[in-house]
Amino acid sequence: MLYTTVQHRWTRLALAVAGSFIYALGINYFVTPAGLYTGGFLGVGQIIRTLLVQNLGMDFGSLDIAGLIYFVLNIPVYLIAFRSISRRFALKSLLCTVCNTVFLSILVPPAEPVLYDVLAASILGGIVAGAGVGLMLYDGGSSGGTDILGVYLTKKRPGFSVGKANLFFNFAIYAACLVLFNVQVAIYSIIYSVFSALIVDRLHQQNITVMAWIFTKRRDGALCRYVTDTLHRGVTYWDGTGAYRNTDTQILCICLSKYELEELRHAMQELDPDAFLVTEEGVHVRGNYKTKV
Repeated sequence: MLYTTVQHRWTRLALAVAGSFIYALGINYFVTPAGLYTGGFLGVGQIIRTLLVQNLGMDFGSLDIAGLIYFVLNIPVYLIAFRSISRRFALKSLLCTVCNTVFLSILVPPAEPVLYDVLAASILGGIVAGAGVGLMLYDGGSSGGTDILGVYLTKKRPGFSVGKANLFFNFAIYAACLVLFNVQVAIYSIIYSVFSALIVDRLHQQNITVMAWIFTKRRDGALCRYVTDTLHRGVTYWDGTGAYRNTDTQILCICLSKYELEELRHAMQELDPDAFLVTEEGVHVRGNYKTKV
């Protein structure tokens, strides 16, 4: 389970670096050879690179400067991360961005496309790159750019998500692709972006709100204290009766993110192994519910 993995600092960092590598792999082996654009800050870097090469005749050899442009564009958003999100998130995001830049630069796109079918390349590229970004977000970092803006908006506006932020920003990028290049490039790039956003939102578990019901026979309040003191979530509980043995049961109702659910499961195994948990994913919450990032 990923929960056990992410409890160790160095393993968490390795997971973030692995996500960065997977992201670069998806971009340089599927998206770039197909002549598509990723969107986000990297998409801006790719467009600038294309204009420099095609319009100004600049030759950068085997070095893909899109990654370097992407790094420079990310510098201002780290001020947002440091000031408005958290220092840890900003530092992890900086690590991921540096790794992205390195991997995007050293993983040279193949001379011949891995997939000659542009539609297949856009779908598979979106899945692979989205999985990489999702791993970086799962570990508490991001790939920078619109991912940081997405996390910021998720924190400020309940119901928002990183995937949605990427999609909104990318529409402007692909409008530019439509003007500068052609309809086919824009359409297949949008397909890539949609699949990438879907995978990101599935792996970025802080986007998924879960209703958890715990049924326990313990009366010492250990689980309630863990939820309120450690997870800093509210909990509602009431007394019930187990029909099979006609025994008293306490029912706890908690609303939390899927990421926090992993922590709750782990704590429940330690505090009350005889309790059982029922969850419902994707519930919609309105009102006084704090989105944590």
